[in-house]
Amino acid sequence: MLAMNRSEMEKLAKSLRAGRVSLPDFIDQIAQMATPEPAAKTAPLQGASLDLDRSGRCGFPEVVYGEGKSAETILEIFQRQQEAGQSCMATRIDAEKGAAIVAKLDGATYNPVGRTVRLGSAGQPSQGKVGLITAGSSDLPVAEEARETLLWMNVDVTTIHDVGVAGPHRLPERIGELADCDAVIVVAGMEGALPSVVGGYLACPVIATPTSVGYGASFGGVAALLGMLNSCASNVTVVNIDAGFRAAYNAGIIATRRRR
Repeated sequence: MLAMNRSEMEKLAKSLRAGRVSLPDFIDQIAQMATPEPAAKTAPLQGASLDLDRSGRCGFPEVVYGEGKSAETILEIFQRQQEAGQSCMATRIDAEKGAAIVAKLDGATYNPVGRTVRLGSAGQPSQGKVGLITAGSSDLPVAEEARETLLWMNVDVTTIHDVGVAGPHRLPERIGELADCDAVIVVAGMEGALPSVVGGYLACPVIATPTSVGYGASFGGVAALLGMLNSCASNVTVVNIDAGFRAAYNAGIIATRRRR
């Protein structure tokens, strides 16, 4: 709905004709009148306050962190986002909660490995390309969270699994598949050495993602995190332990902005 009305426009036109308003001021005021009334930026819901302006400020809608939220709360958030014409995504969703959400929303998909629910996609198709590498199959839950996030962001994903440093010959055999990527995510646990190796092969940002995979001295991923923070490869940056969503979101922003 426009903020202008006929009466205000007539008064302004008469003021222009009478010389009480200059032509530049007349144009500015007409433009201001024609500006659409701002839509609601926040939707107060039961137990949540939904940020409906996130996509306008940050490029993508708000993503729901699912732990501690009921299926009913997440459904209410998704339904409100759909009404606003936004796509939906939630992370850290267990199987029971995922089944309840998918049963209520046509087109929603649940990834039981990555523990994500996705409905629709944000932005235009094929907004860049991101590589996704795992050191081992134990890192798949974090990698799948990242992959689902990138698909939701409409970013193409090239995946290479199980190429950790225990078998160093496996990575060079496939590194060429990542040559045209805008960014590459490397998911690894144990000592967290793989991102440094990958960084030495590529001319793009490498987002190291430590996982909590490893024996006792790995300290739940702290050893991998510290190893990645101390990487000698200059193009490696690091996110938090098991933060597949965070790695993918940042990689997706890099890819999207570069392709623009």
